[in-house]
Amino acid sequence: MMKKIAIAAGLALAMGATMAQAHEENKGYVTNSAGTIWRNSAGECWHNSAWTQDLAVVGCDGMVAAAEAPVMEEKPAEPMQTLVSDTKKFALYFDFDSTAVGDTSNIVNHIGTLSSLQAIKLVGHADPIGSEAYNEQLSKRRAEAVAAKLADAGVDSSKMEIGYLGESSPIANCSGRGAELIACLRPDRRVDVEISGEKRVMK
Repeated sequence: MMKKIAIAAGLALAMGATMAQAHEENKGYVTNSAGTIWRNSAGECWHNSAWTQDLAVVGCDGMVAAAEAPVMEEKPAEPMQTLVSDTKKFALYFDFDSTAVGDTSNIVNHIGTLSSLQAIKLVGHADPIGSEAYNEQLSKRRAEAVAAKLADAGVDSSKMEIGYLGESSPIANCSGRGAELIACLRPDRRVDVEISGEKRVMK
């Protein structure tokens, strides 16, 4: 009996000492020297005489930690774009005394890359073989043929401006005659195409 009383007294003294050493944040609970809260066999936190509901701590008496605010993922900044003026030139070449237009896909594809189309200038040319009056009309028909083919491909015809210079603006320097001369003069049988517009680019 005395032994049990001694044990109980020792336990009471230990609890008192422990309570005196309790950390401030756990001051409503019985703790060990390290400040860890004692628990009973049911896992419940052991209160001391100072305990009130206001002193309840997380993990005891139904207290749970406040939910952390969800971390918001930062969206990557969208790339900045700006409009810049864009002008590009093409040339379409013709067979002798012909208005048959060749492949225009490179021109149509370029127009498709523009954010806005401002103007398409078409200037027809002819080589010096034949009369000046005939070549002037031939150069006009060539420019008109290119305009028609671009319109058939979906290009806005209202943006097209047609001009013609006949044989007055040669770029070939040729000699000889016959088929050799005709082949050499091919650069003069052309329609110059100048496309003006705006294109979006990354800043």
